[in-house]
Amino acid sequence: MEKKTYVVAVVGALGVVGTEMIATLERRNFPVKELVPLDIASQAGKKVVFQGKEWTAREAKAGAFTGIDIAIFSAGGDASAKLAPLAVEEGAIVVDNSSHWRMDPDCPLVIPEVNPADLDWHKGIIANPNCSTTQMLVALKPIHTAARIKRIVVSTYQAVSGSGKKAIDALKQESEQYLSAGAIEKPLAYKQQIAFNCIPHIDVFQEGGYTKEEYKMVHETHKMLDPAIKVSATCVRVPVWYGHSETVNIETEKKLTSAEVRQLLTDAPGLKVIDDPQTESYPTPLMSNDEDLTMVGRIREDSTIENGINMWIVSNNIRKGAALNAVQIAETLIERKLV
Repeated sequence: MEKKTYVVAVVGALGVVGTEMIATLERRNFPVKELVPLDIASQAGKKVVFQGKEWTAREAKAGAFTGIDIAIFSAGGDASAKLAPLAVEEGAIVVDNSSHWRMDPDCPLVIPEVNPADLDWHKGIIANPNCSTTQMLVALKPIHTAARIKRIVVSTYQAVSGSGKKAIDALKQESEQYLSAGAIEKPLAYKQQIAFNCIPHIDVFQEGGYTKEEYKMVHETHKMLDPAIKVSATCVRVPVWYGHSETVNIETEKKLTSAEVRQLLTDAPGLKVIDDPQTESYPTPLMSNDEDLTMVGRIREDSTIENGINMWIVSNNIRKGAALNAVQIAETLIERKLV
């Protein structure tokens, strides 16, 4: 008999993304029979509020996943590497927000608006993509379907919340120091000051001078959309609390006008087109604070190549870039009768 409600665990429930995951489950009326907040031992016993009721956090460890239908993880790669297989052994389906399982060939990497059918071959663990890849592919999927994308050049402008609470606090503290004293004592979250600054460096440098974050966008695009697409990425941290922004230039096989692209994106799921130069209308990171949809603007043809389009993509990195996409994966598992 098909289930109507589900026992859902959130691993890393007290963190920035875990808190948003719980809020997202409530906001979207996910059919939760019982919420099981899990976190590190020092957080056990703390309370989280869900559907007007307090739920007590437990330690995430072996035995904690018995009776769980769906476990949504946002506890970091090390915890996911150790605990996700245990959760599957104990009967749960895992949706993992860390990077640990993303390129595992046995784990689907899924954006519901892009490749929901990949959920059909899951073996217990489903990976949630990198936030910057997610918003880009939500916008590019309808274009690829219509005209086949050959090449992507993307530059990201990523909010500090992508680095967690320490970086959120650091931006505030550094800004206060800089405004009062004209300088900061020392950087608080990154190797360089983030207040009133931009840092062209996210994650560790790899072979060829690209960072791990930049390679994530390449490899994840290949896994979810098309391995034939050439992708070049530059990822930059900017002094914004929430909301990643991206400039994206694409080359397609088939010619599309800017009007055709605008209509494709208007009709596609998960997107909001805000694009009117006459009224200076376009998305900004601040507009993403309470927004689940990925926003697109500045859509225009690239006159330097035959079939080129430029666009500007903005999305809330904690919502669609993490918590929302994970919950949508769980919703899609239910829709496809996979849980």
